[in-house]
Amino acid sequence: MIKADRRAASPDRGRFNICDKARFVIVLTNGKDYAMRQNRKIMICGAVALGLATALAGTSASAASHVVEMLNKDPDNPKIRQVFYPRVLRVEVGDTVKFVSKNKGHNTASIKGMIPEGADTWKSKLSKDFELTITQPGTYGYMCAPHYGAGMVGLILAGDHTVNLEDAKAKKHPGKSRKVFKEIFESL
Repeated sequence: MIKADRRAASPDRGRFNICDKARFVIVLTNGKDYAMRQNRKIMICGAVALGLATALAGTSASAASHVVEMLNKDPDNPKIRQVFYPRVLRVEVGDTVKFVSKNKGHNTASIKGMIPEGADTWKSKLSKDFELTITQPGTYGYMCAPHYGAGMVGLILAGDHTVNLEDAKAKKHPGKSRKVFKEIFESL
């Protein structure tokens, strides 16, 4: 956010400073010569600022942020309990996934054998929000540790998710998680 402040330079001339030193300076004046010099400074400063803004926008625009909610009941079907919503999330490498604890007693943890080679494993604290930055393309399988057997699992598909898809499909799961992952993989 750019903050502005007004100052009077002299009784006949006012300055509107948005920034000092390598920032914009807009000058209101009666003298043409003085105004032309200031306009040149403004244009140069403006070009530099525009270039910086474009460069910064380019780096942040490529990384997106996604939300996965940890819930006691599926919002689309309340009969389904202990869920990540959505269960399947498609992202790009560099994106951030924020796991939001909407109900107490849940966490998120990577499932051994269901994340791409070179990616970090994770395990969050119970009932706490957690952010994960995706560093590798591939399929990321995750669970809620207390409710893994109850089927509280999910999948993140990053970029070319087929890199480890077959390994992820081959992973064995306890209880209801087996059925949930089967449904998820069939829906891909």
